[in-house]
Amino acid sequence: MNIPQNIYMTGIGGIGMSALAQLLAQQGKTIAGSDRDESPTTALLEEVGVPVDVGQRAENVPAGTELLIYSDAIPESNPERMKAHERGIPELSYFEALGEISKGIRTIAVAGTNGKTTTTGMLAKILQTADKNPTAIVGSIVRDFGSNFLASPAGVLTKEGPFVVEACEYRDHLLKLDPEILVITNVELDHTDYFPTLDALVETFRTAAHKVSRDGYIVTNPAGPNIARVLADASAHIVDYTQVNIPELNQIGEFNRENARAAAAAARAAFPDVPQDTIDRALTDFKGSWRRFEYKGETPLGALVYDDYAHHPTAIGKTIEAAREKFPNKKIVVAFHPHLYSRTKSFLSEFAIALATADRSLIAPIYAAREAPDPSVSSRILALRTAEIGGDSTAYESFDEIRDELLTCGSDTLIITMGAGDIYKVAEQIAD
Repeated sequence: MNIPQNIYMTGIGGIGMSALAQLLAQQGKTIAGSDRDESPTTALLEEVGVPVDVGQRAENVPAGTELLIYSDAIPESNPERMKAHERGIPELSYFEALGEISKGIRTIAVAGTNGKTTTTGMLAKILQTADKNPTAIVGSIVRDFGSNFLASPAGVLTKEGPFVVEACEYRDHLLKLDPEILVITNVELDHTDYFPTLDALVETFRTAAHKVSRDGYIVTNPAGPNIARVLADASAHIVDYTQVNIPELNQIGEFNRENARAAAAAARAAFPDVPQDTIDRALTDFKGSWRRFEYKGETPLGALVYDDYAHHPTAIGKTIEAAREKFPNKKIVVAFHPHLYSRTKSFLSEFAIALATADRSLIAPIYAAREAPDPSVSSRILALRTAEIGGDSTAYESFDEIRDELLTCGSDTLIITMGAGDIYKVAEQIAD
């Protein structure tokens, strides 16, 4: 790896960054880092011996640091990045570092608008069960591994890999990788703060497909929306994951069955000798991951509580649909935390249509993340739009108000907290 020994990681608690930190530590690198707050991932890092500074300050960067790796949420004005610049310390973004590490290594990248985290986890589980010694970086804590990082039993990331990586299209991060196998679960417009049009997003996926060599594989649904445009003139072998047989899963919904087919197809593309019964056993045993329709418990009045990361209209609609399939006699109440002003504004009608399929939706204030506030869109506007098309929707000013309202739900109700922000904390507060 073209990576020096002493590394400091700014934003180390990020789901990808924390997995990368574990990988680098496993390779014998000296790793430390910082994040704004303590979190499940910073606790995970401390458990494996990676020190984490809470709060980001210039003095955190140790003497002798040879490389600073930063989360893409960290701006150049961050004091630790400014200190690195002042001291002439080279910097790499998360995906730039991942690209450097994966050079020359047999890499399987899992991309797509929805489903890539579960697909990555399932694929890693199949390869682990088949004794193929995978190393994997997943965009959530997979319950089967107890981590967002799966270490190869060999202990070292070798040229043979396989190196399974979840890859995001945002800011063309996917293009930093050169995978032998590229999985594309689906392609829909998202990240509208970066992609002005669907055509722009499709072009990123198309460029990624073209980077796969003629000896490599692209695993996808060729008949899926926008996929034909992505695959146009690609030279790699195309594998149709919809043709793959899978067993009965513990995960709910047709979308998870599609994820399982994609994972199984990718495993077979990488290792044609993997037996079907091994694939079936791995998928049947797969326990899922943090914040993917994760059961949290019951409220004092007996309402079931689940938490889900869904933050795109399609994911919301499919999750509600799957919940009804699993719990046909329950009233579905969704507490939704919109993620980004730009996404909420771009998909306002689509969000409303998806939320209206719940029996009731409670809308939290928009989670700004990396964006400045936009007064032209709000949770109240989203709730009104949802109500206009027949949904029962109310906007709330705080998580506390939402928590108190959810605690009035009885045993006839299934509660789902939803979103890419920290709405999961409400689920933890109300569930016993």
